[in-house]
Amino acid sequence: MDDLIKRIETKFTILDKKHQRDDLVFLTMEKSHVVDVLTCLRDTEGFRHLVMISAVDYIEYDVFQLTYLVHSYERHVDLGICLNVDRNNPVMDSIHHLWAGAQVYQREIKEMYGIDFPESPRVDEPMILEGWDDIPPLRRDFDTKKYAEETFFPREGRKTHDPRKVMEEQLYPHESKVKYEIKRLVRGNRNHS
Repeated sequence: MDDLIKRIETKFTILDKKHQRDDLVFLTMEKSHVVDVLTCLRDTEGFRHLVMISAVDYIEYDVFQLTYLVHSYERHVDLGICLNVDRNNPVMDSIHHLWAGAQVYQREIKEMYGIDFPESPRVDEPMILEGWDDIPPLRRDFDTKKYAEETFFPREGRKTHDPRKVMEEQLYPHESKVKYEIKRLVRGNRNHS
């Protein structure tokens, strides 16, 4: 894998390297070089399979991170190519001409995050969210609670439970009772002081 990375470094600038395992490395590249890197990996290095494309919203840095994971059956290794896309102008070049299946990932990412892939087939057609008119739901600035309260009516008899408390009561019933009894006693003593 090291010799492959050295060959890539002779042609492209690698901003960051993360060796996850012996057979899995993530390289962060400039957005403008990613399509060329993926073309090189497919055509000259034997990475014939696009495993997936994923997106992460780093709202605190004002970027989305896209990761293209490709696999080489000859080497039995995976390589992740990562890049940042500006949240204010979320556009990335399409790779559907390299892998036909990429158009499905690109449509989903467009719908869920709002990252556009111009010239990708059917990228503007709804895939899952037919009739959706709000901001993309996987963006971190999408308010899930507000959307649910505005969209779904409350049903009689429906209760909401604190997941932490339910798990404690199911997995550690004795410890849970002791913990809540101690809290009750401490709070009771505070009120009488």
